Amino acid sequence: MTVGHMDKKRKHSAGTKRQNSVGGDIQLPQQQKREQTKQQQPRKSNDGKHADDDDPNKHEDDHPFKRGSIIMVKWAGDGTDRFCDVIERAQNEKTGEWSYYVHYHDFNRRMDEWVNIPAILKPPSVAGAEHKAMKEQLEREKELAEQAEKLCEASEEAGIRTRRQKQRGQEEDEVPLAAHLEHDEHEGLDEEQLKEHEEVTKVKNVKFVELGKYRMETWYYSPFPKELFSEGPALDVLYFCEASMRFFKHKSELHRWLSKMDPKDRHPPGDEVYRDAKLSIFEVDGGEQKLYCQNLCYFAKLFLDHKTLFYDVDPFLFYVLCEHDGRGFHPVGYFSKEKYSDAGFNLACILTFPSYQRKGYGRFLINFSYELSKKEEKLGSPEKPLSDLGLVSYRSYWASQLLALLKRMYAEAAQASGTPVEEVRLPPLSIMDLAKMTSFVTEDVVSTCTFLGLLRYVSGQYLIYAPLPLVEELARKYPVKPPVVDAARLHWAPLITMDVKRDKWSIHSKVQPPELQHHARTA
Repeated sequence: MTVGHMDKKRKHSAGTKRQNSVGGDIQLPQQQKREQTKQQQPRKSNDGKHADDDDPNKHEDDHPFKRGSIIMVKWAGDGTDRFCDVIERAQNEKTGEWSYYVHYHDFNRRMDEWVNIPAILKPPSVAGAEHKAMKEQLEREKELAEQAEKLCEASEEAGIRTRRQKQRGQEEDEVPLAAHLEHDEHEGLDEEQLKEHEEVTKVKNVKFVELGKYRMETWYYSPFPKELFSEGPALDVLYFCEASMRFFKHKSELHRWLSKMDPKDRHPPGDEVYRDAKLSIFEVDGGEQKLYCQNLCYFAKLFLDHKTLFYDVDPFLFYVLCEHDGRGFHPVGYFSKEKYSDAGFNLACILTFPSYQRKGYGRFLINFSYELSKKEEKLGSPEKPLSDLGLVSYRSYWASQLLALLKRMYAEAAQASGTPVEEVRLPPLSIMDLAKMTSFVTEDVVSTCTFLGLLRYVSGQYLIYAPLPLVEELARKYPVKPPVVDAARLHWAPLITMDVKRDKWSIHSKVQPPELQHHARTA
């Protein structure tokens, strides 16, 4: 699982620089964006078009192809032939051959990539004509479909509703739901910010990254130092050190770096705050390990399109999840959180590395963030707004935890009373009680109970309706999946402590609002 949350934008000095892992200077975002954009954008004419695209004597099939041209390329993913748009092009200084950065039609832009001339099946003149013909055919079919729909509407008005029309009506009813679930990975950006974001990040500058024993294809652009791209606009492979997250252009440089490293230091910097039979978590302070945290953000940006990469990592703590074996520690994902959040956020950004996804590590990191909140004796929530995919992940986690808690309460009540669990009735239970036992903020408890159908409005007040059969049925649908954090193995204390009377997120200072005085009723 990959879930992305917007890190808060922070002001930082435009003149500050730091040393990167290859010895160059890393410039801050505004200056670096301007310089990289200038590098990526060739000379333009007065009307805003590229000057070399305006040559009247140049045939459209002559290299380099114009930006915006449609070509057909054999996609390496499954070997199929696909139409794509030319976004950028680059010439190899040694061989003189051209490469093109393309966007495949009907694909997410994380699939954009550089292709060489042998992969191009049809040039712009042929592919463009075929695409135009296909588009015209689709428009004709759409027009015929609209005419058929009008005839159907006329028949409906006459009281005739065929089985096919009923089926179509059901499909139309499902459309708003699909639209509602559409993933908006740029939520929170206004039009100007979105335009700037797309302009600067339109060309992916690293094709693969190698971390440990895995080589991963990247999804998005990341603003690495311009010194890395002295030989061209993009790198085929960038090599990362698992322990320090330093990055290198050549594998020999990585091997030389590792040969100088003490084997005892081959783990993330910071304190190891959790370890079980397979997993460990290291807490890394952004104020003490700036280079590591900044390099980690560079890496994460390759897989998070909407992440705001900034260089002021001091206010954040990074929790790096690792698999450990006889050879050391291997990072598999991380999440960051503010050292103190006035809004009560316990997680800012989260990522499970692609080579370790579908192993439950994203859910494990979410679980860990709430275990920290329990240690702090606070209520917590991830930074809002959540993306649609993030909401699905969190809602599944919230549901499984609340249902497991209710099942445990039934079992404990049955054991205490000595009666069969089927005959147990829970005592009155409020939303605030559930919040304090889980460290979920009350808003997340209410939304999850509503989602599960446990919240009812009866006689002017809300009731939590949680009979055991319903809880067990829902628990089978939303089980607690491994791996699970063992709280007994967590050795950690809050970095910042406040007077509970002044901290509005402390569970000891929470006064239950009248509108949240919901009581449980069992059937």
